[in-house]
Amino acid sequence: MKKSKIFLIVFFIACTGDLISIVADLNVRFLFKPLIVPALVGFYFMETENRNSTFMRALLFCWAGDFVLMFEGQIYFIVGLVAFLIGHLFYIFSFRQLVWETESTMLPTQRVRYTFPILLAGTGLMVILYPVLGDLRMPVMVYAIVLMLMVNYALFRITRTTKESFIWVFGGAVFFMISDSMLAINKFHTSFFMADFAIMLTYIAAQFMIVRGVLKHE
Repeated sequence: MKKSKIFLIVFFIACTGDLISIVADLNVRFLFKPLIVPALVGFYFMETENRNSTFMRALLFCWAGDFVLMFEGQIYFIVGLVAFLIGHLFYIFSFRQLVWETESTMLPTQRVRYTFPILLAGTGLMVILYPVLGDLRMPVMVYAIVLMLMVNYALFRITRTTKESFIWVFGGAVFFMISDSMLAINKFHTSFFMADFAIMLTYIAAQFMIVRGVLKHE
């Protein structure tokens, strides 16, 4: 068995264990959640020799955010938010690197048309949450802007990489935005049924799809 497949198996075991612990309300998430992103890092590292160090830094900062957010308290939330923000910046830098051409072939009108739904969704959510964010208003707004930029840079890889790589990476970026949006709504606005499960499921899908997409880049 390839070493990369071992890491992939560990990833799926960790994901399954974490999701089951959420549904069954078991206090064992510390055993599974910290393994999810490192397993993906190992899978990526073993699967290709053309490793992008910027992309790996993005994953490691996301792992740091994952770990810190397991603790309760506003200070941990802020530290986790900063870690994920740095992770998204590294994602942006890596998406700029993982292309065939330095300049996008998209026309300015196409950029506006394609990015409009992303900006509309992001700014709409910020407008809804703004009155209830309190002291966290500024850091959450900055994070939301960087998150939207990350999704847009994933979008701008269209026609500049393989079709599979674009679809996987862009789909993962969109899932990341959905996951973070649900987290923000659940935390600051209105809690909803199975929120933690939905947030984690979309987050897992996001990270896996992004890694898979980067591996599809030629």
